[in-house]
Amino acid sequence: MEGQVMGEFVRILKVSGIVSISLQLLQTMSIVIQNLKSERAIYYMFSNEHINFLITYTFDFRNEELLSYYISFLRAISGKLDKNTIPLLVKTQNEEVVSFPLYVEAIRFASHEESMIRTAVRALTLNVYHVGDESVNRFVAKAPHADYFSNLLTFFQKQCIYLNGMVSETLKNPDSDTTTAILNVVDEIEDNLYYISDVISAGIPEVGRLITVNILQLLIFPLLLPSLQLDVVNDIQIGAITSLYLLCCILRIVKIKDLANTIAASLFCPPEAFVPDSETKLNGHAPDHGHEIQRTENKNVIEVDGCSKKILPSLSSSSLIHPEDIISKGVSRLTLRDALLSYITAGDDLQVLSSLSMLATLLQTKELDETMLDALGILPQRKQHKKLLQQALVGEDSREDQLFSSGRNFIRDGFSCELNGYLQNLKEQYGVACSSLEVGTSPSVHRFQVLDALVSLFCRSNISPETLWDGGWLLRQLLLYSEAGFNNQHLELLRTSRTQDSYKNCTYALLEEARGNWPDLLVTVLRDEWKRCKRAMEAPSPQREPECMLLPLDKPSFDDVLPNKSSFVAGERMCKVVKVFVLLHQLQIFFLGRALPEQPPTCPPSDIPENSRARNAGLDVSGPKLGSELRLVDAVPCRIVFERGKERHFCVLAISVGASGWILLAEELPLKKHYGIIRVVAPLASSDPTIDQKHSRWVHLRIRPSTLPFLDPAKLNTHGKAKTKAPVDGRWTLAFMDDESCKSAFSMILEEIDLQSKEVEKSLKPLLNHEGAIDVLDTSHRPDDASSSTATPSNSL
Repeated sequence: MEGQVMGEFVRILKVSGIVSISLQLLQTMSIVIQNLKSERAIYYMFSNEHINFLITYTFDFRNEELLSYYISFLRAISGKLDKNTIPLLVKTQNEEVVSFPLYVEAIRFASHEESMIRTAVRALTLNVYHVGDESVNRFVAKAPHADYFSNLLTFFQKQCIYLNGMVSETLKNPDSDTTTAILNVVDEIEDNLYYISDVISAGIPEVGRLITVNILQLLIFPLLLPSLQLDVVNDIQIGAITSLYLLCCILRIVKIKDLANTIAASLFCPPEAFVPDSETKLNGHAPDHGHEIQRTENKNVIEVDGCSKKILPSLSSSSLIHPEDIISKGVSRLTLRDALLSYITAGDDLQVLSSLSMLATLLQTKELDETMLDALGILPQRKQHKKLLQQALVGEDSREDQLFSSGRNFIRDGFSCELNGYLQNLKEQYGVACSSLEVGTSPSVHRFQVLDALVSLFCRSNISPETLWDGGWLLRQLLLYSEAGFNNQHLELLRTSRTQDSYKNCTYALLEEARGNWPDLLVTVLRDEWKRCKRAMEAPSPQREPECMLLPLDKPSFDDVLPNKSSFVAGERMCKVVKVFVLLHQLQIFFLGRALPEQPPTCPPSDIPENSRARNAGLDVSGPKLGSELRLVDAVPCRIVFERGKERHFCVLAISVGASGWILLAEELPLKKHYGIIRVVAPLASSDPTIDQKHSRWVHLRIRPSTLPFLDPAKLNTHGKAKTKAPVDGRWTLAFMDDESCKSAFSMILEEIDLQSKEVEKSLKPLLNHEGAIDVLDTSHRPDDASSSTATPSNSL
């Protein structure tokens, strides 16, 4: 201050044209400002317009290092802003800010290609917004500086379109490894939304309004909502899955009440309402724009200017959409909400997951009015009862009859009026014309549409178990009121013949696994999945993050390199069958209003029978151990070659102990008759014994490993894929002395496989022995395709 150093810095900068001096000056100023502690020193530095001169000086930003130092300099200044210091950096006229170089120069670089620079600029703007100076707030919220927010959303829009391109490419080429690239773009998009959320948290009303309007007019109305139902053609730049992901992110991160309710109200509009120049007449002609809509032979497709656009099927056959319903009064009768439910009932796995994520996000959006949740049909039952109870207590109408009435009579006065108010606001403020709901529409109608769609989902066999679990979570949220709080309508809807058929088919598929390749792991996997499913159903939010809908579907770990008959492929299929069964079984218990046990009820392992081969061999429940001694009472001598030219003599013995089973190769002790040492142990299950057609003394066996690699998290990478190479089942060929010995060994193996399977079925019997369940031993009513349920995942239900 005494030496007028700031003035000297300005003079040096004016007379010097050397970049190195500019670099050193900016670096020095940044360090000095960051380390200032005295308020008097800060006031001196910010006064006399020296700082503003440095801010507005014309540096040569073609030098990237110089730009980095300049942005760091601006950010250092913003770190010292408060209500006392910010007036030193602005110019005012009639108590209104007319110049604020720090802010104006910084936002010039808001969309810079370098992420570090964008981050620094955003940190600076947040420092400005959170000062809370009213005149500065008015300055940043009026033209031309308000363009910063529209430019911000324009930049965000480009990122969204880029993300959609990556997702679309992944859907076309599922084998391409784009997961990391997609997640990187997702991180950038979510960072942008969190920045917008931080801006809103500064509490500047006009800025909040600007952001809301720009999000709606630049992103949601022109890009996201129109793509939810129509195929991505011509002018549609974002696909439905990407759109639903972005809507979920916006609702989850950007906490604006008006924005959330506007998005929800928009779901009651047809997609055509958001497409410019799409008004049509019933005759299929648009007089002003020359567009022509033609009916096609496919009732789910219309043609617009020769381009086919698909209309998703509606919820049920009782309400199929026909061409005359598609074009009525200039807009489609199929709303975006109907499209979401159609994705659940008829879409593919990603579409189902995306729609469920959207409904779950709406359900968890605290900024959304309960009236909106009720209109969408996703207001949880406990909130319905709570609201009606409050209305009854304060004397708002006579609501007691509604509080204790059945769901189908759950009609709320004023429901249509409140929703139509939001729709009217859409028309007046944003120019989106939507047809109002039919007079007298009850929220219970919409509620049962959602429930019916979820029940239909559980009857679908081409949806992954993880997606079905998300549907189960949503269903429990909607009906979670009390453990005995189900009325007859719920039971009638949720225990339909379709659901029961799916549950029965899945039960038969589970029983088929008891005689499949992995019966020894079936109960263990069942218990693990039971705990995981219970935890997922009772969690406060769905188990998967919204970005999962953008990633390639999880394929079986070795599906692309192993044959369908491989035990590893069968193991992954078994896990899927178990996951679906566990979900449907837990829902059955939930529908009955019963408490869900921590563990599935199964029979404990039974004692080893006295006359069993395991008992005769002297084994206990712990099973065989390499190098241990056993009796060779039931063993059959054989020969086998593990290495070329080296034939070895063993005694083969098949034994089962409870749900476990093994094939043992023992070396007979020369000095101890009828005793041997266990040299080789292999799983009994999946051995598939076969007598060679040309050599009647040979038995071929398939030898699978003792466990599945994908059941061990340590053997998986971050994306759930196995780290190891694709495993291959082993093959044994046992040679016997004569045909009789061969047949004896063959029968012994089959008998022990049967005993092992029966023990597994016995363990499962208590689990299936509940009200309305099928008899596990009754196969007389087994569906025709149940026997092949383990052959393909699509038949697992």
